[in-house]
Amino acid sequence: MVVRARIQRSSYHDSVALLQAQRALRELPGVQEAGVVMATPANLELLRQAGLWVQELEGTGPDDLVAAVRAVDAAAADAALRQLDALLSRREAASGADYRPRSVRTAAAQLGGADLALVSVPGRFAAAVAEEALREGLHVMLFSDNVPLEDEVRLKALAGQRGLLLMGPDCGTAIVAGAGLGFANRVRRGPVGIVAASGTGLQEVASRVHRAGGGVSCAVGTGGRDLSDRVGGQTFALGLAALAEDPATEVVVLLSKPPSPRVADRLVGMARACGKPVVVNFLGARPPDRADGVHFAETLQEAADLALRLCGLEPPEEETPEPQARLLPGQRWVRGLFAGGTLCAEAQVVLSGRLGRVWSNAPVCPDAALPPGGASREHTALDLGADEYTVGRLHPMLDPSVRDLRLRQEVEDPEVAVVLVDLVLGYGAHPDPASELVRAVRAAQDRLRTAGREVVFLASVCGTDLDPQGYQAQVATLREAGVWVAGSNAQAARAAARVAEAAGGGRAPAELPRLEVPEETAPLPPVPEAVRRVLAGGLRVVNVGLSVFEESLRAQGVPVVSVDWRPPAGGDAEMMELLSRLGG
Repeated sequence: MVVRARIQRSSYHDSVALLQAQRALRELPGVQEAGVVMATPANLELLRQAGLWVQELEGTGPDDLVAAVRAVDAAAADAALRQLDALLSRREAASGADYRPRSVRTAAAQLGGADLALVSVPGRFAAAVAEEALREGLHVMLFSDNVPLEDEVRLKALAGQRGLLLMGPDCGTAIVAGAGLGFANRVRRGPVGIVAASGTGLQEVASRVHRAGGGVSCAVGTGGRDLSDRVGGQTFALGLAALAEDPATEVVVLLSKPPSPRVADRLVGMARACGKPVVVNFLGARPPDRADGVHFAETLQEAADLALRLCGLEPPEEETPEPQARLLPGQRWVRGLFAGGTLCAEAQVVLSGRLGRVWSNAPVCPDAALPPGGASREHTALDLGADEYTVGRLHPMLDPSVRDLRLRQEVEDPEVAVVLVDLVLGYGAHPDPASELVRAVRAAQDRLRTAGREVVFLASVCGTDLDPQGYQAQVATLREAGVWVAGSNAQAARAAARVAEAAGGGRAPAELPRLEVPEETAPLPPVPEAVRRVLAGGLRVVNVGLSVFEESLRAQGVPVVSVDWRPPAGGDAEMMELLSRLGG
């Protein structure tokens, strides 16, 4: 066995191109493992864990492209690395038209009538691209994460001044004029409108509404920090006001991970002034003692079911799993590995209400915080889409390798009883996440048999029958491999809690704070005409970043032009700073 690496200094490629090159290298003769990543600290640590470390990787930085291969001999490793340029070029050549504009302005002019920019470039460059789009008069969906908070505040102020909608940063999904943006499930149109500071929360509710025969009029994503004190819920309030006016929306659903109490009070006051039934699910807070015309839900499943009933529909009837396994004495902990941050938060709410404290890198309860990249302990739920896991690499909905590696680590702990995971389908997501998970589960099952242990593998699938991956096909693939599948993320967490309780893993339930309802209503903000127009229809998109989003928009019949984007100054931090001082 031999490990070889290749380093390309200050080299930028689409993250999807890196992922596909990595997969292609793994398929070459004699190759046992491969990694093609930007050399961020997190990615370098993943190379170490995968046995792909060589000394020359010391001193690489986040602007450097690294390809590492472990092969049966030096000849196979070297032959694989020689193909890297061809693999990367092949992806870029297949990614679009012969000519792609180099700026948002040129792309908007080429498209004609462009009204929205979808931005998914690396976080440290994203604010500049979003500002360019806003100044060109485009609404922005800012998918990029790792964007500084001060940039978010500044950009949302600029959007407000120009009467434009800014969804994000870290806005994973939205449904505008019937088109799914970013990671989005394909759902029929209908009377339920959604505003969400939580991407997978939006997807979970929209998918459940669809599976019951309902539909979604519009879904506005805001980014996870929108309901913080610094940002103040600007996009959230505008989305609520727009849906209050929208004639196609009969019921409004508001979703968020734990918000600022001050901002939550103001938004609930606005909900009371909406004039339509409003369902509120702010994960991490118990529903209030009194509702005053607003319907409160403790989980995403409950929020979707309330919205369905308010529309005159019944929630879907789905099987509740009762997992069985021969657990040894001492096997009692639940380990949750989530691609969806909101699904991770919902699982914590359910598990902590039954089992006590649940540790997390994105904790619902502040006293249960794990350090970034820290080892699991006792009951743990990890958000693998959090910033520390996505710097310089794809989100786990596209590249589940981080989850698969962590799964193998978790089952090595002899006290683990349950591994709980989510699969998120839809446009932009991995084309077959169930098969990827099954490979990791089967490898783990082989190790467990050698150790004389069993572990319960529990999953939920967020998606619909219309998604490219196919909801039923994904569920069937999991069940054939011995994975227990629940009808919702909340159901899966409850099933995991029952296994842990029976194994002696239960402790005093955690007490979540109760949401307070303000005494008075609050006025809704005015809705700019440009926002009304973009939510009503006729979407035309400038795509800046991941080519997979251009492909998904084209599949939905949305006119789109992609920018041939490259980091300024080749990504060289010192040169970028110099250009900034010179005004370049």
